[in-house]
Amino acid sequence: MARQVLENYLSRSITQAEVIASEGCYNDGSYPNKEDDFRMLKNIGAKFIGRSVYSWGKENFFLMPSFWANAKAAIDAFHAYDSTVVFQAAIFEIVTEKVEDIPIPAWVFEAFDLPVEQRNFDYQAMLNSEGHLVDHWRKGSSVPDITQRETRLFFYYLARRYMEIGIEAIHFGQAQLMAMSHREAGLAAWKELLDKVRLSALTVARRGTVICDSHLPNGGMAWEGRLLFDYVSFPLRLKEVIDEPQKVELEVGYLDGIYQKTVGGITPSGWSCEHSLYLVEFDNFGISRHRDEPNWKDHYAWGYDEITWFSKQPEAYRNEFLRYAHQWVRQTDPNGFLQMPGSRIITGAETNRYRANTQSPDCPTGKSQENTIKEIWKNK
Repeated sequence: MARQVLENYLSRSITQAEVIASEGCYNDGSYPNKEDDFRMLKNIGAKFIGRSVYSWGKENFFLMPSFWANAKAAIDAFHAYDSTVVFQAAIFEIVTEKVEDIPIPAWVFEAFDLPVEQRNFDYQAMLNSEGHLVDHWRKGSSVPDITQRETRLFFYYLARRYMEIGIEAIHFGQAQLMAMSHREAGLAAWKELLDKVRLSALTVARRGTVICDSHLPNGGMAWEGRLLFDYVSFPLRLKEVIDEPQKVELEVGYLDGIYQKTVGGITPSGWSCEHSLYLVEFDNFGISRHRDEPNWKDHYAWGYDEITWFSKQPEAYRNEFLRYAHQWVRQTDPNGFLQMPGSRIITGAETNRYRANTQSPDCPTGKSQENTIKEIWKNK
């Protein structure tokens, strides 16, 4: 994929979490009035639909035919309107004991040149041998170690299943976290997995390619000068304006922000860059114990995660901030793009999701950023 093509997609990117998931397959509660989301995506001209389907520790979804079939039907229906739109899935830094219910298809073993076995995935075989991040999320729910071959088998299985239903981009969560402390081994493991995923994409993906990214606080992963991921993604990292309650700003060098620090190299598509392209997004990770109080030593914005903070603001300030953030990122670093917030889980609110839709009877919980996003993209 040429650099300009990838930039075009990133410049029209929006987080629309679980928009192609279906009833019984949601990670965080109900998702009413979803048809209005598809209307909104068409109206604003979205081209890259972020995190459209995923599981967070709910591997039982992958055994449900409806999980795959309904997501495929949603993708196909949207592609009948615009066949160029990319839908992204996510494979996150979590695995639970439920993974042991999933049989391993022969094609997974074959992709890794292993003898075909009649067995299911092995949860214990995905864990760090020294116990690092085992039971990190809760008992029986851990961060998988990418240097363990079983983890790579499972991630390959998911990536191919997603590509088979029309997914053309995959977010691989926190890749560095899953590499544990094994820097060289971690790089080698990610390279092996991503090479196999991309090889599979040649024959499985709808256009013969797949766009891969990860949250990379160090700015990227490279193996002998070759970047492992097509682009980097990262939270916005909002800095509170101390003397203006609820106001925030963006600043190069604040905490672990990614601005002006992505690494360069030869991309998976073969073109060279001094710095990787990247997206910054409104992250969700919960609320703190110091709500509505500033603290420059943590990642919260006035005590809230980024998307929850954003959803709490008055409509006028939400729109103002989107214009500011889009312009600031583009002017500060030409390699960066703001991923617009479309739908994402929030914490401690009347509803479980922030929705950018124009508020209407078809989406009563809409926060009305739809027209602002459309305006920003039209004038970019």
